[in-house]
Amino acid sequence: MSKFAIDKMAERISGAVIERYEDRTGAPWAVIDKDRIREVMQFLKTDSELQFRLFLSADGVDRLYLPDNDPRFEVVYFLRSLTRNEEIRLKVRVGGEHPEVPSVTPVFQGANWWERFVWDFYGIRFTGHPDLRRILLYEEFKGHPLRKDYPLRARQPLVPERPIQDLYRGPGTSGV
Repeated sequence: MSKFAIDKMAERISGAVIERYEDRTGAPWAVIDKDRIREVMQFLKTDSELQFRLFLSADGVDRLYLPDNDPRFEVVYFLRSLTRNEEIRLKVRVGGEHPEVPSVTPVFQGANWWERFVWDFYGIRFTGHPDLRRILLYEEFKGHPLRKDYPLRARQPLVPERPIQDLYRGPGTSGV
């Protein structure tokens, strides 16, 4: 993990790093100001010394039942630098009934799917995302199932089965 990258980022972008800590495995984490996340991602990607150009993943965390749960949600980001052979872990904390975080899709196209996943399952909206809609659940699904307050036995509305195209032959082979 890259302490060097976190140091350089904190030095170059003042006020972006809210908190730093090491987890139980000794890996460094940086908590980033949510309004500066896109700027931080751009710096990590384009800095000639760091070159964190591989977006690995992003995920949501619902901290509802944790002792220190304000703000309630976190979005975690994992990036990798192939030239330095290092990873960096970043967090953005966000609260409110309808949490919002700026999208990093303009910086990393690979974030598109992950941000849609986090929206779908946690309800964290990404402002500036080019196509923020459900990705794994159907559009009529009510709620966000990975939130801690989602009812365990919640029933979803029945929707009529949608017609699908022929999955085996593909387009243009059915003679139409």
